Amino acid sequence: MTVHSGKHVTTTQETQAARQGAAEDNPLIAFQELLKEAADLLRYPGPVYELLKDPIRFLEVKIPVRMDNGTTQIFTGYRSQHNDAVGPTKGGIRFHPEVTPDEVKALSGWMSLKCGITDLPYGGGKGGVVCDPRSMSFGELERLSRGYVRAISQLVGPSKDIPAPDVFTNAQIMAWMADEYDHIRENDSPSFITGKPIILGGSLGRETATSKGVLYTLKLTSEQIGLQLRGARVIIQGFGNVGSHLAQMLHEEGAKVIGISDVFGAVYDERGLDIPDLMERRDSFGAVTHLFRETITNKELLEKECDVLVPAALGGQITEANADRIRCRVIVEAANGPTTREATKRLAERGILVVPDILANSGGVIVSYFEWVQNNQGLYWPEEEVDGKLKEKIEKSFRKVYQTSQQYGIDMRTAAYVAGVRKLAEASIARGWVPGVLPAGLMQK
Repeated sequence: MTVHSGKHVTTTQETQAARQGAAEDNPLIAFQELLKEAADLLRYPGPVYELLKDPIRFLEVKIPVRMDNGTTQIFTGYRSQHNDAVGPTKGGIRFHPEVTPDEVKALSGWMSLKCGITDLPYGGGKGGVVCDPRSMSFGELERLSRGYVRAISQLVGPSKDIPAPDVFTNAQIMAWMADEYDHIRENDSPSFITGKPIILGGSLGRETATSKGVLYTLKLTSEQIGLQLRGARVIIQGFGNVGSHLAQMLHEEGAKVIGISDVFGAVYDERGLDIPDLMERRDSFGAVTHLFRETITNKELLEKECDVLVPAALGGQITEANADRIRCRVIVEAANGPTTREATKRLAERGILVVPDILANSGGVIVSYFEWVQNNQGLYWPEEEVDGKLKEKIEKSFRKVYQTSQQYGIDMRTAAYVAGVRKLAEASIARGWVPGVLPAGLMQK
């Protein structure tokens, strides 16, 4: 620290530390920093980054809901549309007490990159409502779901912005939202929302799509690093829809799931957990740890030794503060933003491969796209066809990101940003929104 005239003068080191701390705490800053790095690597002009660093539209709404006790509670909701140069925006809706505007904005940006990596005709969207669904009744959740759709109905639609499930939302909530939208628009619009029940136009394979995408990505990663999946020790942080289905799939593949967690804590057994039994006994939010006498914390679980660590809960779980205590060969991110940028760098220095979220958990948006296509066609595919198309998309996306990392000599996360931003940037250039020159072959002669 420099002292001058009795006042504290901020040094360059302190400024950098403050920025780093802000990025660790704020997912939007973290998104913007990596986006800038990717745009610079691709030598895009400055306006490309300026256009893509924030959502093109962001809506904040108030949702009055009549509660079961007769009172009216006002909830805050958000919808972010990151960029629609490629096509309509697409992204989930989360119900969670810690939803923030910057989190929703960052998630919509990550969704744009996912769609770029997987070559889907979408930009990214995201929504959220600040609430705790675990403390709400079925009727209160229905009224909140319908109220959210009424509040955002002018900005969403099958060719504008297509929602889907996310944290603490599910097929039933999507069904209520679809029904409310149909009442508002006075027509049947099954392609307005994805992740619906099968009976309302949902796609076979959608419920397990994100988990299958993570599994396929892990298999491809294992081939690259010479890891035998059968017998591998796996820890999964989170036992909701994604984490629980992934645990079941890995159990069936012969892997040994030695630790899982939920919102109340974690359980660990180096001999392996009885995953089929836990699947039977979990509640609707994936909670199982209350069934055990001896539990540990989520933090302790992350630091247990394993071969594969899968963060499948919320963001910001692996940071610079605990990166040196992570003991695994590979991290496959099933959650959005679970590992900070500084932690990724430190893990890379220690030889731990991090497979980034925007690649690993893209199975959900891929099958959501399939659902949207089936709704628009009125033609529905068997589950085997859905799974085959999903696997093909994941394999192409993995090769794209892996080859990009080799080409530029960068980690997989930065490579995913580079691979993902290309389609957004080129569509924006083609529309004339920002200056730039398109690669040969993208414009007709």
